[in-house]
Amino acid sequence: MDDILNLIGGEHVPAQSGKWLDNVEPATGEVYGRIPRSGQDDVEAAVAAARNAFPEWRSWAPADRRAVLSRLADKVAAHAEALAAAESKDNGKPMSLAAAVDIPRAEQNFRFYASAAEQFASESHTMGDGTVNYTLRKPLGVVGCISPWNLPLYLFTWKIAPALASGNCVVAKPSEVTPMTAFMLGQWAKEAGLPDGVLNILHGLGPEVGQAMVDHHHIRAISFTGGSATGAAISAAAAPKFKKLSLELGGKNATVVFDDADFNEALNTAVRAAFANQGQICLCGSRILVQDTIYEKFRDAMVAKVSRMRIGDPADPATKMGAVVSRAHRDKVLAAIATARGEGGTILCGGGRHQPGEPRIKNGFFVQPTLIEGLDHTCTTNREEIFGPVATIQPFHDEREALGLVNSTKYGLSASVWTSDLKRAHRVAAGIDTGMVWLNCWLVRDLRTPFGGTRQSGVGREGGYNSMHFFTEPQNVTVKL
Repeated sequence: MDDILNLIGGEHVPAQSGKWLDNVEPATGEVYGRIPRSGQDDVEAAVAAARNAFPEWRSWAPADRRAVLSRLADKVAAHAEALAAAESKDNGKPMSLAAAVDIPRAEQNFRFYASAAEQFASESHTMGDGTVNYTLRKPLGVVGCISPWNLPLYLFTWKIAPALASGNCVVAKPSEVTPMTAFMLGQWAKEAGLPDGVLNILHGLGPEVGQAMVDHHHIRAISFTGGSATGAAISAAAAPKFKKLSLELGGKNATVVFDDADFNEALNTAVRAAFANQGQICLCGSRILVQDTIYEKFRDAMVAKVSRMRIGDPADPATKMGAVVSRAHRDKVLAAIATARGEGGTILCGGGRHQPGEPRIKNGFFVQPTLIEGLDHTCTTNREEIFGPVATIQPFHDEREALGLVNSTKYGLSASVWTSDLKRAHRVAAGIDTGMVWLNCWLVRDLRTPFGGTRQSGVGREGGYNSMHFFTEPQNVTVKL
């Protein structure tokens, strides 16, 4: 049994209440550790430690902050294999995916924002009479970072790296469902040279420790990634306190395939976009829209590919799909499939629990990759985020109908469009109401670009200078010469 601890003021400590939560391995369904059930008292201690550390940390030269973040990146690289194994065990995703994507990206996040610490520049504006205005970008102080369970270390570092690079002290809460890699990272903070209290990591439930973070008057900003309902609750609580908010929320993203697309590339990517990480990525393309002239051919080819996907032990290198993150989430996904059936959907493949043959994982939380046909854009299945290995496929006739279908949900995170007609590609992209559009690709990320969505997919943008601006406050200074 592994006991995970909070990191407060440079010390690893249990929750002050003495309470614990079980940490469950999704692939086996068995408890393998405990995490602190933190609350208000732990938040108070973490904020006090962060406030105490802030004056020193904000005074560090950008080059010195860069050096510390670079050493944290080195720690991630040096422990990459152990981190990938921990991420797979904690989350249920294939270890091959964690090793190829999650852990390298966590390292890259630190290196990118380590560089940004030195590249982040102020602005100046001269006036006709010789007056000069210059704008300082000042760290906020203590900020809160709340990260999700689907890409645990990947998105944890995506938040804390820019917050630290811009001179803030952080109180961070990883998901209580996947706490292990954040705990491991916290063990190396002091070795990397972070002063005590600059990074504090609290574990526990969202309505308890997360809510206490949102409510705390000394936490100046909240960066949150998670569900839209939780984002709405955070917004309602934080708005009267005038906190800065960055909310990266849900998505119901479309993959649009025109008949002139590269068929095989579009097919392979549509499968990956729908089912990567068991469909547990906010950017997954869970609505597959195919032009009617190639619809049946594409549908049949997709069913054949999805039916061959290997589901199994996440530790097995041959596994393409692991377990979903928890028993509760498995049951939620299965309920969504039942809803699709009730709405008249035809299950083309999958449609239920996967029963592994291996004894070690016989009680794991596995769901078959499921493709559904026969549902229109008005149904619950095509409007609500499922966040699991479930996708729908439907035909469209022309560009106008495709745009109508893409924009028919309350979300606006991303879309992927496949066509060899360059003019149509740009025209369709401009007509899609999402924060991000991929043309003839999916999940190609440049960390300098703005990341985020419209409508119920969130508020604000992350990435590059967008994150650095969020974690700083501009102050204009006017000098009359």
